[in-house]
Parts: sequence; C-alpha cells; structure tokens
Amino acid sequence: MEQRLTAEEQLTLKTGAFGAVFLVANADPGVLALVKESFAASGAMADSAGVVKEALTSGPLPNLRHDSALEIESVVLPALGRAVGILREKSPADVATYREVVLGAAERVALADQGMAPAEAAMIERIRGALDQPA
Repeated sequence: MEQRLTAEEQLTLKTGAFGAVFLVANADPGVLALVKESFAASGAMADSAGVVKEALTSGPLPNLRHDSALEIESVVLPALGRAVGILREKSPADVATYREVVLGAAERVALADQGMAPAEAAMIERIRGALDQPA
C-alpha cells in the first residue's frame, strides 16, 4: 500500500537524485558539457512516475552547497540509501523506479558529452552501491 511522503521525505529523495547527477557531472567537469548534461538529467527525471515523479518535481530544490565534492558526496550517498529505505516503507513498488531514474539520469549525464569518462563510471558505481545499501 502506497503512503504519501512527507515534505522532508520528498526532499531526501530529491537530494539523492539531484545530488547523484551533480556528482557525475562534476566527476568530469566541462562548461559546454554541463548544458548537455543538464538536459540529459532532466529528461530522465521527467520519465519518472508516481511517488517518485511527485517527489522529484515538486517542492524546493535540495541545498547541495558545500565546500568540496567530497563534502557533497558525504551528503548525497547517504541520502540515496535513506531514500530507498523511505520507499521500501511507504511505497515498495516505487523502489525500482527510483533506482532506475537515479541510475538512468546519472548514465545519461555521463554519456551526454563525448561518452562516459572513467571518473564518471566510477562515480556511477558508488551511486549504485549507495542505492543497494540497506537503509
């Protein structure tokens, strides 16, 4: 049975998803690539449905301002695990959707400009690992 997510829970899902995109985009940065990557990520998020789409497209954007990529990673990876835990509890049917949207967006970002760089592939594996961790 699906339950509505609180605003805080929605923000956790959004922090994980948007943060994952940010981490991949910054793994191999480039100014022109950023524009392509932004469009790629938004397309993947728009393809979501149900509780996941509601969480990712409503409410405030997550605050990912930190001093370093490592600091952002220390916020985003745990948020991914918490997001999966929230969905397991409140909307189990949407766990796979969330994983697919996050990984799909991350992969689209990595492939948006001249193929996937090794640093991007490594970050996607870390994201995948965070999504697979029990919350």
